[in-house]
Amino acid sequence: MTSVAQIRLQFVCEASLSSWTIAWFSAGHFSHVDCLLDDGMLLGARADRVGGKSAGVQIRQPDYAKFAQRVVMEVPCTAEQKGIFLDFLHNQIDKPYDHEAIWAFLFNRDWRKADSWICSELQSRAGEVAGILPQLYLAANKIVPVSCALVYSAVGGHPK
Repeated sequence: MTSVAQIRLQFVCEASLSSWTIAWFSAGHFSHVDCLLDDGMLLGARADRVGGKSAGVQIRQPDYAKFAQRVVMEVPCTAEQKGIFLDFLHNQIDKPYDHEAIWAFLFNRDWRKADSWICSELQSRAGEVAGILPQLYLAANKIVPVSCALVYSAVGGHPK
């Protein structure tokens, strides 16, 4: 693959107890991931209403929360893959947050079911659909921000 484009993913941990708890329980230092769009806006899935936007998949302002930690990962891809990735994300706007996903970690739920999303499921599925990521194998019911970061770094993503 000749890289002529890139997607940018913003991995964060907010300055809040709930965010630190999510990061701790998911064995990492991130609690959330958004796609950083070319205009600086963030596209992702959230469980809460922030930045004037409702919960679920939305485009939000880059300063919608106070981030204690922020890493932007640039992931190489073709222009076609970037277009497919972004089209997939835009087609998910207004879908609800997947509140059942937390319980799905205990049960064998298919995280690729496109009726609702958590942040890391959404970004991982967009990568699969665009052919940036291979079809992921393990753990099909547990895609958390740190595992999303690891998978994207394995295909050449690097912190900016």
